[in-house]
Amino acid sequence: MTDTLNPRTRMLLEAPIAPTLLRLAAPNVLVMLAQAGVGLIETYFVGKLGTDALAGMALVFPVVMLMQMTSAGAMGGGIASAIARALGARRRDDADALVLHALAIAAVFSLIFTVGVVGGGRWLYTRMGGTGGALDAALVYSNWVFAGAFLVWLFNTLSAVIRGTGNMAVPAYVTVLGAVVLVPLSPLFSVVLAAYLWSPRSLLQPSFKHIRFRWILFKDILRVGLVGTVSTVATNLSIGVTTALVGGFGTAAIAGYGTASRLEYLLVPLVFGLGAPLVAMVGTCIGAGQRERALRATWIGAAMAFVMAEAIGLWAAAFPGVWLSLFNSDPAMLEAGAQYLRTVGPVYGFFGLGLVLYFASQGAGRLLWPVIGNIVRLAVAVTGGWLALRWGGGLAAVFAAQGMALVLYGVVNAWAIAGGAWFGPVGWPRSMAGLLRRMSQV
Repeated sequence: MTDTLNPRTRMLLEAPIAPTLLRLAAPNVLVMLAQAGVGLIETYFVGKLGTDALAGMALVFPVVMLMQMTSAGAMGGGIASAIARALGARRRDDADALVLHALAIAAVFSLIFTVGVVGGGRWLYTRMGGTGGALDAALVYSNWVFAGAFLVWLFNTLSAVIRGTGNMAVPAYVTVLGAVVLVPLSPLFSVVLAAYLWSPRSLLQPSFKHIRFRWILFKDILRVGLVGTVSTVATNLSIGVTTALVGGFGTAAIAGYGTASRLEYLLVPLVFGLGAPLVAMVGTCIGAGQRERALRATWIGAAMAFVMAEAIGLWAAAFPGVWLSLFNSDPAMLEAGAQYLRTVGPVYGFFGLGLVLYFASQGAGRLLWPVIGNIVRLAVAVTGGWLALRWGGGLAAVFAAQGMALVLYGVVNAWAIAGGAWFGPVGWPRSMAGLLRRMSQV
């Protein structure tokens, strides 16, 4: 079925790129601030319970972020990309049908997370270096979070569906409202998202009448979502393995690294503020055959993400105590956290670059190279950290390996997309001057 273009779809295809990205990103900035606030409040109160509690939270946090980034970023990006490409190609019936396919996928993945983490949490956190009080705290926190995995998946899936239409405001405002009542109740606001999606105001009109699941629609989501999940696993595995390596230096070192690296995790929703509009814009443009506009939007978004992430990283490196002392005053914890931020903070821009290009690649439905970039990051972080310990380099060398891994992550993604990875074999990237000319054609 074909139909006339909705004004929101037309905006993604025709409006000036930079102002449109900024306007669509604005509601997501509210989400970033709300999520950052929740994270700060949560970590602040846990920190008051002592170093063991803070270390326990550090053990669980990579796994929590794995679920969040898989449901909202990887599979959520696959959902938003599939819907955006369907709308761009004027396949309205397919776009409507994709909603129920997305909900079915969410139900399956949430069950996997609940069974896997609740059942295997003790084994996992022990392997990551958790012992004694830190391990006990990790298990209490983990079991509560993952018992409610379905609500998290439902909320993030419905948000992704709506973002795929180019509507960033509704998911953002509902997320902010959920943050006001904090973590326990916020996933229940899925009801608000569902009510909007099934209302006359929604661009999509999903229906349970005569429901018929089609493999081709599952495939359209999963071919992006599953590959994105590999990338997400690599990201969080890098943090998790580093936590295990740092664990050899004691509980305070785990707490310091976990608290410091949480700032890196807070960059994710910030970059997602630009990445979510990019998924919709790139996907819609690719669906409509507008390749040049899709690439131009990508590089404009990449420049914005690099600047934002780098500014935060430089601030953290210059004033690490401002961040770390919010949560704990243990000197050993502060020393380990400051060492990480001074080493890795100055290259946070490359993390922002690689991440936003990953989101843009979701919109294009081409995720091979972003996954390769993340695997390179994982390999360098793990191998470099292991060699650092083997050769007696200490925490400084472990953290240096993390910094090098982030640089390679951003460089590999940028090189591949500039070399034409979305539309064929990767060649030598075009000149930077040509690239900048294209970015300026807004």
